Amino acid sequence: MQVKLLRVLQERQFERLGSSRTLTVDVRVIAATNKDLESAMRAGTFREDLYYRLNVVTIQIPPLRDRREDIPLLLDHFLRKFAEKNRRDVTGLTAAARDALLKYDYPGNVRELENIVERAVLLCRGQVIDLEDLPATVRPGQRSAADPLPKDLPGVLAEIERQAIESALERSGGIQTQAAEALGISERVLRYKMKKYELEGRSG
Repeated sequence: MQVKLLRVLQERQFERLGSSRTLTVDVRVIAATNKDLESAMRAGTFREDLYYRLNVVTIQIPPLRDRREDIPLLLDHFLRKFAEKNRRDVTGLTAAARDALLKYDYPGNVRELENIVERAVLLCRGQVIDLEDLPATVRPGQRSAADPLPKDLPGVLAEIERQAIESALERSGGIQTQAAEALGISERVLRYKMKKYELEGRSG
């Protein structure tokens, strides 16, 4: 894959899968990573010529905890985005919830903030997100050994998904067609995920 990408960057040519016709492109490439490519290059796991071809202009973006002035703007953006996406009438956050989100360190950076807001929008019972709608790790003084955060990203996302499905089923009175519509997924996918998370509901 690195060889093919290098060819596109150097020669601006490629062939589509299954085709022998060579196509020419004129593009600018913006690449982002959270990996140490210099170390990978020294270890032989990343091509040196590809590294220098990509590394023309480098922009270092500090972690979210070091640019907290961005958090309010991101909060409002994600809130509008997920309220519209999930057709939820969620319009804001309580002062306590906003304060907790502003003080949190976000080891997962912007992606973690995005996931937290989406989860809160799905679980919120009213129009305003409160502390109880946030993960235990975000709520001040709320985390305990009995409520640990999954260490791996798939575990975190699975827990968010399970809680969102559970909330949608509760709001729909257990009616799967309504819950699936609220979640923006098919009823077949919903049934599969309900079985996966051992959740109950009723058809219709």
